Amino acid sequence: MATFLAELAWCGLAPGAGVARDVLVESRPDGAVSALRAGREAGGVQEGTRLEGITVPGFVNAHSHAFHRALRSVSEPLSGDFWSWRQLMYGVAARLTPDSYRELATCVYGEMLLAGYTTVGEFHYLHNDQDGRRFGDPNEMGWALVDAAGEAGIRLTLIDACYLQAGMGGESLEGAQVRFGDGSGEAWSARVSRLADSGRFANGDPDDPGPLDRPRLAVAIHSVRAVPEPAMGTVAGLAAANEWPLHVHLSEQRAENDACLKATGRTPTDLLGAAGAWSKRATAVHATHLSPGDVSRLGLSEVSICACPTTERDLGDGVGLFVELAEAGCRLCVGSDSHAVIDPFEETRSLELNQRLTHERRVLSPPSALLVAGTAGGAAALGWPAAGIAPGGLADLVSVRTDSVRLAGRDLDGSGADEIAARIVFAAGAADVDTVVVGGSVVAEGGEHVRLGPPRALAERLSRAIEAVLGD
Repeated sequence: MATFLAELAWCGLAPGAGVARDVLVESRPDGAVSALRAGREAGGVQEGTRLEGITVPGFVNAHSHAFHRALRSVSEPLSGDFWSWRQLMYGVAARLTPDSYRELATCVYGEMLLAGYTTVGEFHYLHNDQDGRRFGDPNEMGWALVDAAGEAGIRLTLIDACYLQAGMGGESLEGAQVRFGDGSGEAWSARVSRLADSGRFANGDPDDPGPLDRPRLAVAIHSVRAVPEPAMGTVAGLAAANEWPLHVHLSEQRAENDACLKATGRTPTDLLGAAGAWSKRATAVHATHLSPGDVSRLGLSEVSICACPTTERDLGDGVGLFVELAEAGCRLCVGSDSHAVIDPFEETRSLELNQRLTHERRVLSPPSALLVAGTAGGAAALGWPAAGIAPGGLADLVSVRTDSVRLAGRDLDGSGADEIAARIVFAAGAADVDTVVVGGSVVAEGGEHVRLGPPRALAERLSRAIEAVLGD
């Protein structure tokens, strides 16, 4: 059992979240919170790791493509749009090996932990070798990601994506895309079933999570352009049969919407609905360009919506209808996607600030709801318990220093949950994270990764990993 003494902690979840001073958090060996006491109840406890400043639940990165991190700043001198950026991404995808993928992902996950992310959902579609052939173990690239998360010490949901065609017309995969394909929905399903049968993953159902010290497995329909309708049904059926989370890139680009309407007469949301994709276990990533009918359909199915604001603005995608989706019944979460930025505070506040630009008014979502989106919302979407800092919740804690110039302000004594959440979401940044705890184990302290070393060493290792996959 590990014990932590938080100077100030944001406990539970909105709207019932409470803020308390001198909070004692005890964790079980399986990585869950076993007990929570505050104030006089916690008095007299001397042994334990002290968490200075404000302690909040670990942030959850619900949508990651680890290898995209190699493109940070590289694409900025070049004009264009999502589709031109995608060609640069394919260049990196073409060069990755299992070893270079493992090394790059390890460093990226280390960067996430230092920033305050304790869980990541890795949307994984890079399955084959450089020539499009299967490895001896067809899941070798997936195992590289599992190993990377283990070395870095971050919780992982591996989201194995089906990717079978290059466009709505059924065009064949070519170039780097040949690395993504399984040939058919049935072949994809057989490969994923081998992952599930390995015994290395736990249950992906947040209501029955199974062992908390193992990664989770989820599945994905990459997009309507990449998966024909019959195979969408195959993916959705496998997810339903196993109660796995199901993720999909939805309506990120207007061009994809137009192509879908032209080919099928339906929006991507309706096409996926007909294939059985939408349920409470489903997560729509981006959901940027939706019709009012799309919003209603997703809300009625209680689909999670994963916004990736820093990537969406970097690629010029547009701003989704996240306020409307939440009002319709969707749960919100966030992801750093292409890793143009790895900073959960920036991601979470941008979810709100981008909405202010399109709605032309302030405070569309209360700060507590935004903090929940950045933490518990992502946990639920990835198949992890989403209780926050509470008995039975994950013992994943992030302490944020309050003595930085960014967080300077009036004394927080006596402040409520929204006031504390506002200070965290709208004032803090990744540089303010002091201690990060995953499953009751300290993985970062004083801005230094316990396993991967000081920031300079991690930065040098990450630079070498990026150089290895960028090419000339």
